[in-house]
Amino acid sequence: MKQYKVYGIGAALVDTEIQVSDTDLATMGVEKGVMTLVDEARQAELLQHLQTHLVTASHASGGSAANTIIAAAQFGAPGFMTCKVAGDADGDLYLADLEAAGVKHSLTGSRDTGTTGKCLVLITPDAERSMNSFLGISEQLSTTELDEAAIADSEYLYIEGYQVTSPSGLAAAVRARDVAQSQGVKTALSFSDPGMVEFFRDGMAEIVGDGLDLIFCNEAEALGWAQCESLDEAVVSMKQAARSFAITRGANGALVWDGQTLTEVASEPVSAVDTNGAGDMFAGAFLYAISRGEDYPTAARFANRCAGRIVENYGPRLKGPDYAALRDGFF
Repeated sequence: MKQYKVYGIGAALVDTEIQVSDTDLATMGVEKGVMTLVDEARQAELLQHLQTHLVTASHASGGSAANTIIAAAQFGAPGFMTCKVAGDADGDLYLADLEAAGVKHSLTGSRDTGTTGKCLVLITPDAERSMNSFLGISEQLSTTELDEAAIADSEYLYIEGYQVTSPSGLAAAVRARDVAQSQGVKTALSFSDPGMVEFFRDGMAEIVGDGLDLIFCNEAEALGWAQCESLDEAVVSMKQAARSFAITRGANGALVWDGQTLTEVASEPVSAVDTNGAGDMFAGAFLYAISRGEDYPTAARFANRCAGRIVENYGPRLKGPDYAALRDGFF
């Protein structure tokens, strides 16, 4: 019996969400619907422009993998998170959030001097999120931060695709995969963002290696990975990269391959206000469901319901009791 259901590796970012218009995005030169890496000065410039806007979720711990591991833990799948935060107030807040969610980590000693990463999440009226991330000390995440004993004591390793943007982060992701595979731990990867597949394809391919157990992506990322315009062609390419996968398709539900059967799973009607964190929640709910022995179609139906709840609210996570209510109302 493993101590952890899921071991995650990814960037630790403190999120600030702000409602904006498409005109705001154009004025600021922000590309819509993707994650853009920025330096601290550019992030400050954006915040200055938006200082009169309504901040709907400020100073909440975020980062794709952390959102997923926290969701899985809140549903009942114990998790461990490898990330890197500085010895600053944001780092304190970040680790407190992980611990409050029941997620273990290895940052229990002194932390390096620097700045904890920050993500400015801009939400337009169509519920689309456009992210501008200053990685800060997260960019220095490396193999040093890995807890290989905890990886071996996990059922799944979950890698955030954003790791491809940092040479040391990529090396850590590849090392974590190698450790997991050598210990019989299943490997999962999230492509994270269309830009990661498009601009960091070689790094993503290095993480995929000879094939993973499970890949999470949305339709745009699947098409980008396959370098095609047909979802049928993308499915063929995804089968070569992983033994199983889940492709999220927003209002069109999800497409899941369990290694034998390809299943379309419909989504439930929702009134979306903010898509930030929807994919992360889907992955966390899906991992929880399969870790308790559910089949892929059932896991996808549960994950769709949970992702639908996320997009009906601002912010990438729910309040603590809501996770149990979703779980108990479904299973």
